Amino acid sequence: MSAIYIAGIALCSVLAQWVAWAFRVPAILFLLLTGLLLGPFSGVLDPDALLGDLLFPVVSLSVAVILFEGALTLHFRELKGIGKVVRNLCSIGMIATCVVISLSAYWLLELNWRVAAVLGAVLVVTGPTVIAPLLNSMRPTQDIDRILRWEGIVIDPIGALFAVLVFEAVMLVGQGEVLSHTIVALVKTVGVGLTIGVAAGWVTTQLMRREWLPFELHKFGILALVLISFSVSNYLSHESGLLAVTVFGIWLANQDDLEIDSVLEFKEDLSMILISTLFILLAARLQLSDLMMLDSDVFIFLAIVLFVARPLCIAISTFGTDLPIKSRLVLAWIAPRGIVAAAVGSVFALSMMEAGVADAEKMVPLIFTVIIITVVLQSLTAIPVAKLLGVRQPSPNTILIIGANHVSRAIGRGLKEQNIPVHLSDPAWENCKMARMDGLPCYYGNPQSEHAERYLPLTTIRSVLALSPNRHHNALGVQYFSHLLNEKNVFSLRSSTTHAKANKDSATFLSRQILFGDEGSYARLSSVIAKGGKVSATRISDEFSWEQYLEMNPEAIPLFILKGDKDNDDDTPAKVTPFTLNMDKPPQEGERIVALHPPKMSLLKDPQPKDKE
Repeated sequence: MSAIYIAGIALCSVLAQWVAWAFRVPAILFLLLTGLLLGPFSGVLDPDALLGDLLFPVVSLSVAVILFEGALTLHFRELKGIGKVVRNLCSIGMIATCVVISLSAYWLLELNWRVAAVLGAVLVVTGPTVIAPLLNSMRPTQDIDRILRWEGIVIDPIGALFAVLVFEAVMLVGQGEVLSHTIVALVKTVGVGLTIGVAAGWVTTQLMRREWLPFELHKFGILALVLISFSVSNYLSHESGLLAVTVFGIWLANQDDLEIDSVLEFKEDLSMILISTLFILLAARLQLSDLMMLDSDVFIFLAIVLFVARPLCIAISTFGTDLPIKSRLVLAWIAPRGIVAAAVGSVFALSMMEAGVADAEKMVPLIFTVIIITVVLQSLTAIPVAKLLGVRQPSPNTILIIGANHVSRAIGRGLKEQNIPVHLSDPAWENCKMARMDGLPCYYGNPQSEHAERYLPLTTIRSVLALSPNRHHNALGVQYFSHLLNEKNVFSLRSSTTHAKANKDSATFLSRQILFGDEGSYARLSSVIAKGGKVSATRISDEFSWEQYLEMNPEAIPLFILKGDKDNDDDTPAKVTPFTLNMDKPPQEGERIVALHPPKMSLLKDPQPKDKE
């Protein structure tokens, strides 16, 4: 019977993620609703009866993996460039938020002071998994987008670490007769966590650098080390394990010569599985009696979280900066709580209930209430607020090119010369390095990954060109961005004429828009560019028609039609229409043709009519 329940949880997790994907909202919302429906509302799922004594270890180990994955994204070199506002948000702003929420929970809700302090520390965390989908639909101005995105990335591990320290401190108070004993115990706990985390990071680094651990075991080996580090640290000092795995992840993230991209990708996938399962289990553990114990004062508490704690945090963090008042107002409104808050808070609540701390059972219902209200309310109002304050970006105008190979770079340079913003992406570092040397921005990694949601400027992307020679990479990009941007804005290149029929017949490329006509295979473009071919633009006019262009340039491969002048006073880029197999409208007068011209051709650029005598 247990196997059926576990399989059912997996199925419900996938369905919740799928519904969230279809509606383009944070998945956490539907995961929580699924858990509530299966647990307190229907009584179908009872996690305590299903897992018994294994529930707490499963939740704790899952949270450890989630925090480790978040810590893998925290690079010290990037902290230097995130700006004063983000630094303040993740330091003094975070502390101010914690103080306001803790005091409100203590005085207003009359919670035990330990529970109130831990609740305030847990609710400082937002997280990229809830921020990224909201920003992608909201499309705020660059300063707002950059601040909120980086706050979510940085405060994820830092806020979790802060919550761990607060929890350890309040749980140690009163265990001795004097304050010094409490301080010594806290120092011991922090010391054990730091030592185990650094030791695990150093050992892992040596195993990978010296190739003592084969590449195919990197993912599983590091996962095993994360779990054992967490367990050993907790054994040596109670509740120090979360600190240990966070330090472990930060250590690995800041080893410049260490290749951990495959590990990070694996941990992202594993975190999605754990998060989906964990949220359903935790939400299902809630009882209707737990929800009913939250009286009307909870609404006042939520108002303080939304309208006092966050605005105060923004006011302190932006003091003395030149950030516009409209941007500050938007920042003061957008702060949805997410995965780390619920997961870490649930672990702390279980520990405090085992220790017999009064009101510990109220923590999880309060955290889930704040999560649901902030996610729903801010997701529904983000776009109207941005429009009302005039801080929403205009329509996206950047072209994302999947692949940074020499074909992609040549096409990217050609578009850039025509004032068309482009952004490349490639999982090969050498290709990205060459693109950046050409002055083309390039994301290093897979553009459809969770990591890309944090670092790619998705809010500015209008269309996607899949130009990788790898059909698999093109297919993944086409499927992902067709949903995100609409299928009409996603185009794919055939890898070769040999694969043309396979591309057309496959489910991925069926009805997709194939780039550059019959001559537009990767092999053909690559050959022309390798021989010295160049991408250039030619204007169509009364004196120089499309038919004349084809007659004078029989070997040229047309790539794009540009409508609009590249030298507009308002810096508005031209509208780009790629040539495709099903294109039925030829270029019109005033439009420019961007084409790949073979070498040693007489190129005709913006021909001018001869003066009449």
